[in-house]
Amino acid sequence: MTEFKIGDIVEGVITGIQNYGVFVSLSEEEQGLIHISECRHGFVSNFDEFFKVGDKVKVIVVDIDEYTEKISLSIRALIKVNTPPFPARPKKRRKRFTPSIGFTTLDKKMPEWIAEGIENIETDRYNKKIQKEHSNNGTY
Repeated sequence: MTEFKIGDIVEGVITGIQNYGVFVSLSEEEQGLIHISECRHGFVSNFDEFFKVGDKVKVIVVDIDEYTEKISLSIRALIKVNTPPFPARPKKRRKRFTPSIGFTTLDKKMPEWIAEGIENIETDRYNKKIQKEHSNNGTY
């Protein structure tokens, strides 16, 4: 049985570095793993930049497997992220100037258009009537 509990903050010594994580010796009998995703916030490509074998690190126990008693550790959980204490204010967008034409223009123009349409229809009827008369008389 392990002497550590989930949530314990422990100082340990790095004993090994692999491409998937860092092994940390917590006591003489127990060792834990800091997975690559728990090392830092953001993308970690190379552990050699941050860790060296023999370095002391402060870690938090994130999980303990019941059956294998493997201990999962995290440094990321101890690092405070700089987030503002209040939500970001939405930016005010400037309103574009748009003429306020709406339907009032249609209201003003509609009587003119109707009058033009009726005039065109009457003119077409008159022209067709004249063409029929001329075709009946034999004149063009």
